[in-house]
Amino acid sequence: MSADQVIMVGGGIGGLGAALMLAREGVKVRVLERAPEFGEVGAGLQLAPNITRMLDEVGVLEKILPMSVKPRRLVFMNAKTGEELSHLDLQDAERRYGGPYIVLHRSDLLNALLEAAQAEENITLHTDHKVTDIEDTSDGVVVRTADGDEYTGQLLLGADGLHSVVRKEIADDEPVPSGYVAYRGAVPVEDVDRRMGMEDVVVWMGPGLHLVQYPVRAGKLYNQVAVFRSQEFLDGKEDWGTPEELDRTYADMCEPVRVAIPSLHRINRWPMADRNPLPTWTKGRISLLGDAAHAMLQYLAQGAGQSLLDGAALARALPTLGNGQWDGDALAGALRQYESERVAAAGAVQSTARVWGDIWHVDSYVPMVLRDEAFRRRDTYDYHLVDWLYGPVRAGADDGADDGAESAAEVPTPAHA
Repeated sequence: MSADQVIMVGGGIGGLGAALMLAREGVKVRVLERAPEFGEVGAGLQLAPNITRMLDEVGVLEKILPMSVKPRRLVFMNAKTGEELSHLDLQDAERRYGGPYIVLHRSDLLNALLEAAQAEENITLHTDHKVTDIEDTSDGVVVRTADGDEYTGQLLLGADGLHSVVRKEIADDEPVPSGYVAYRGAVPVEDVDRRMGMEDVVVWMGPGLHLVQYPVRAGKLYNQVAVFRSQEFLDGKEDWGTPEELDRTYADMCEPVRVAIPSLHRINRWPMADRNPLPTWTKGRISLLGDAAHAMLQYLAQGAGQSLLDGAALARALPTLGNGQWDGDALAGALRQYESERVAAAGAVQSTARVWGDIWHVDSYVPMVLRDEAFRRRDTYDYHLVDWLYGPVRAGADDGADDGAESAAEVPTPAHA
């Protein structure tokens, strides 16, 4: 039997984050990354207080803050009229939830996790290791790679993304295409024709589209994400969501949105898809985390963060087994503890993200009027729509304008990727 307790398939933000948190609890982890090197796409991400609070507890937040931006507001705009509809005061939210809302480049977060993982003696890192075969032998797991390597451990964790190989051991399903496509990237601030400001995250909502803008890398780069519903997809075209369709879709938006579109990267585009929530992520000695477990649409800015929460939950559950060989029954109990904390919670975020996207993208007159009026009427310090996600609320925090206790399934929350 290998000395590895955990074999982690996938070395993205979720995989490295989980490996780091497990290693710091004394668990030996081997990470197998299929790409030639550890890396992330050139775009930004947002980490809300529910994530940064946890990262602070595990000693990671201090490593990424110098490369991050703490925006003043999360602002919602009408992409067609240019009207500001509402905003969330993120400085006040930090006081309420005990963690900052930060934005940063994806590669900055991954590099910080990678540097910390490389310093951990309990972590062994491999790149260019594509997993081709998985075997659960009941007393261990065997993983084989395309180049003929074989590794044996006690638990296999799949952190290998939307198109997970490991998930096929748990569920017979496929990604669910949304028909939307994203163009995204972070460019030097001087290369952007028009910026809404360097202190805010700005969300422009329009008919079948939205644009998000915010600074990253301590204000040196400006991140933009343009998403739209593709008529070419609906028409059944093989090549859909083209740059030409991007330009056509945004041509009728207000001037600040129109001038932002030319500065977007055109080489790469991302068809947006998610997965349906699963009732379990575990089968025997195999379990999932991150997008492999709960791939979600970006509308709540929670994708990367939820994968980090998975790692924290695993680190709380697995160390209770102690070091050395893990008894099968004890391991099963630890994985049940992990799932009890994470499966329903992540599933709620997946489902709510879909609803929130529908609200953003309404494209007929009456629904747009009703959406905009609902945003206008929201009190700036009414947090009942985000307490379920960003909480718990700190003792002594103002309860806001509304004590509503709607559940995640009932009310979507105003945040975005």
